[in-house]
Amino acid sequence: MTEHEPIAIADEPVSAPPLFNTLALDPKLLRAVAESGYMAMTPIQAKAIPLVLDGRDIMGAAQTGTGKTAAFTLPLLQKMLRHENASMSPARHPVRALVLTPTRELADQVAANVKNYAKHTQLRSAVVFGGIDMKPQTLQLKAGVEVLIATPGRLLDHIEAKSAVLNQVEYVVLDEADRMLDIGFLPDLQRILSYLPKQRQTLLFSATFSPEIRKLANSYLQDPLLVEVARPNATATNVEQRFYSCTDDDKRAVVRQLLKQRALSQAIIFVNSKLGAARLARTFERDGLRTQALHGDKSQDERLKALAAFKAGEVDLLVATDVAARGLDIADLPAVFNFDVPFHAEDYIHRIGRTGRAGASGLAVTLVARDDLRLLGEIEKLLKKKVEVEPFELEDDRPRRPRRYEADDIPAVPEVVAERAAPVRERAREAPCRPQPASRDPFFDRPYEPSSNDATPAWESQARATTPHVPTRTGLSPNIRPKKKVAMLLGGSR
Repeated sequence: MTEHEPIAIADEPVSAPPLFNTLALDPKLLRAVAESGYMAMTPIQAKAIPLVLDGRDIMGAAQTGTGKTAAFTLPLLQKMLRHENASMSPARHPVRALVLTPTRELADQVAANVKNYAKHTQLRSAVVFGGIDMKPQTLQLKAGVEVLIATPGRLLDHIEAKSAVLNQVEYVVLDEADRMLDIGFLPDLQRILSYLPKQRQTLLFSATFSPEIRKLANSYLQDPLLVEVARPNATATNVEQRFYSCTDDDKRAVVRQLLKQRALSQAIIFVNSKLGAARLARTFERDGLRTQALHGDKSQDERLKALAAFKAGEVDLLVATDVAARGLDIADLPAVFNFDVPFHAEDYIHRIGRTGRAGASGLAVTLVARDDLRLLGEIEKLLKKKVEVEPFELEDDRPRRPRRYEADDIPAVPEVVAERAAPVRERAREAPCRPQPASRDPFFDRPYEPSSNDATPAWESQARATTPHVPTRTGLSPNIRPKKKVAMLLGGSR
């Protein structure tokens, strides 16, 4: 398919939420879905799953938190059940489905969902990402897996090490496709796709699809269908979005006040830099809030532990960079704070998508400083609407000292203050000048008396006192020391 060919849009209306048991899914998969607590499908699932079961390539655009992972996991597991076997031979378990994600956290979360949905089947799954040792991943790959979830960099490492063989892959999923097809991931993605068979089914899922990304995606898909359940680059309607104007110095106080006023138990605070995340986490920790930082300089083990502690309720605030903005599913997260306005407008949609998931309500607060107006304008262009920036009034409960008025520092204030300052001015006028203290040493009060010309300088008299007078033949000054006598053996004269 060329770049100029139109993309077909699957726009069949979905009136009522259909149930999972109406799909042509195996009872083992339906049982796993029911045990996860899901009965009805979301709009993206209702539109995408039948198309994937029919073998079509699709581009799925939906808001975050609407179940995109299950929209591609369930139909792919259903199609791979024909290869299900209980053999221990690795040759009977080749990689048939490859899921690529941009971040380690998203890869780990997708792997958990795949394992949960396939727990009643004989299908194997594995996840590989950087930041940890390759040896356990290599052993798992050599034992044989049908579903492989990976980040591009670590997958290329396994391909070069001959531990990942992809010549039997039938299904490819690019999760968060806009970031996967970005300039930074495009070379790695092209290398990975070169190892795959030409005949395959390719699925792209993301919350945002720019026109440029769609042109790039057309080169990887065959006659794709565009599945959209909301207008492009839309935010969730169940998330309350607030924009507050404040200075950079007041942002931390605004967050603390909103946490107190709204009675928020937990929140994710997004910043733009790794150093800023570490510093802000330390300041909130000093304020008495249980805080963890999540950014790219953390090791994978530290990042997983921070996420686990936050999900378990052991941490109040999670200060994170955009590494946590995509794909993380944290149940019942009440609020998200954009401490820094994101550099890329698309990241705003992913950030606020961490709250208000699965139909729950949420709060998204963006703190806007004077230097953030240009970035805010980019968000308005993406959302195609004007956002209202509200002023925020801080509750200043700091004790203030009363001002002290001096005699010569009386400002133009009301009459009451002037009356209070009048006695101070009068006392300053009537106060006599203090006399200069008398000199304690009369020597410094005497006038200058020059010394006589016949007086011997002090340095000459001191030299005469310390140096014995030695008569000389040349009539030199007595201040010049004579040469020391040296023995003839050492070169002296007689």
